[in-house]
Amino acid sequence: MAECEVCGNDYDMAFYVETQDGSRHAFDSFSCAIHRMAPICEHCRTRVIGHGVEADGQWYCCAHCAREAGKAGIVDRV
Repeated sequence: MAECEVCGNDYDMAFYVETQDGSRHAFDSFSCAIHRMAPICEHCRTRVIGHGVEADGQWYCCAHCAREAGKAGIVDRV
């Protein structure tokens, strides 16, 4: 069993996520994993759980938020 690093639940069906830097994280649900791992949109502050948009090293949930934050040339579709 592993303890979820977000909620502390000691759960027999916990899973691990390993990041590119080699750190390993234990979670009991996707909700907890999203809470801990997903980037936050620089404009509207929502969690980016889809592809999102990266511009100048900052993450946005969509092209609209990137444009609202002053990023030029960002579109959702080509």
